Amino acid sequence: MTTSRMPGRHRAARPGTSDSAEEQTLTAAGQAGFAARGVVYVLVGVLAVRIALGSGDESADRQGALAQIAEQPFGKAMLWALVVGFGCMALWRGSRAVLGRGPRRKAASRVLDGGRALFYAAVCWATAVYAAGGGQGSSGNEQSQDWTASALELPYGRVLVGAAGCLLIGIGGVLAVRAALRRFLRQLDTGAMSHRTKQVVTALGVGGGVARGAVFAAAGVFILAAAVRFDPQEAKGVDATLRSFTQTPVGPWLLVAVAVGLILFGVFSFASARWRRL
Repeated sequence: MTTSRMPGRHRAARPGTSDSAEEQTLTAAGQAGFAARGVVYVLVGVLAVRIALGSGDESADRQGALAQIAEQPFGKAMLWALVVGFGCMALWRGSRAVLGRGPRRKAASRVLDGGRALFYAAVCWATAVYAAGGGQGSSGNEQSQDWTASALELPYGRVLVGAAGCLLIGIGGVLAVRAALRRFLRQLDTGAMSHRTKQVVTALGVGGGVARGAVFAAAGVFILAAAVRFDPQEAKGVDATLRSFTQTPVGPWLLVAVAVGLILFGVFSFASARWRRL
């Protein structure tokens, strides 16, 4: 007698088999990665709120978040936990790029996951260097300006930097629109949520995703300006990008709104660790 499988579905793995162990490992890696991402976004959002209210001078970026963690009791252990979390995220994204199966795993999706894996691998390494006592080094704003200056010196560097700015603006726009359209719900096991929980998670995803997209797009605008004016000083890191929101007609309140959105995205990341289909 032969057996058949429904197209697009994975074969159910028996308990104790290698397939089952592999899936459990990758699921745990994804959960750890989303939890680590949530910690950083919440802390960046809190730092940005403090800056907007004039009660803090820390950098509202990943480096500032790491510095805040380092100052806490058991801060060193918490930093290494983040290293593990970001490493797990890189592993999970990489596995989706290489091992992902199913009709929806198109080449573009694999390339996107591969790029995310490289990004989180870099974040993991930078966090490990900081946890090992390497210090913060240059700020995110200085790094952004250094990279932009190096790129502008390349042949057609102005075009490359401008393209990078446009790409970042596009990514920010896509992130914001997808969040507003609630596309993220397709990746969550909403059937395992109560009605009230789904409402809360949806609000977190919409508000957090739109704020995250706004930050990406704003950073892209500054990079594009650096290309147009041929001035690397126009490029800004996350901290300087967030601070720029205070220079709008509504003053610091726009930064407060964006900062709260980043906190919401951090909490949404925790929800993703719990309910995302990994």
